Amino acid sequence: MSTIGENIRMYREQRKMSQQDLALKVRVGVATIQKYEAGEQIPDTSTILKICTALDVPASELLERADLSNPSGIDPEIEYLIKEIGVKRAKLILRKAKEFSEEDFLRVMQMLYELKYNKDQK
Repeated sequence: MSTIGENIRMYREQRKMSQQDLALKVRVGVATIQKYEAGEQIPDTSTILKICTALDVPASELLERADLSNPSGIDPEIEYLIKEIGVKRAKLILRKAKEFSEEDFLRVMQMLYELKYNKDQK
């Protein structure tokens, strides 16, 4: 079951907006957006309406629970990521991931992180 914070994050990422972009449009601080998305704080009604306008999402969708909007039961973020990278690549990644122990998987993730960020620094 999703919360309003998870929905804010999902719609923001679908629109390829940063937390800072959303904060500027809603006229709140970035820390406030972070708290909403983390579920640490719930926006008041007027802020919800501003977020809906900024994300171009009806309030009913932003406030909707995942179990009502997602009858498949699959996490909306996973569905979004599969759509983003493609079903074929997602299947390949998942098949390989299940072959690794938790420790091996964490090492692989660390290597991928280092590869990406060391490349970006050059």
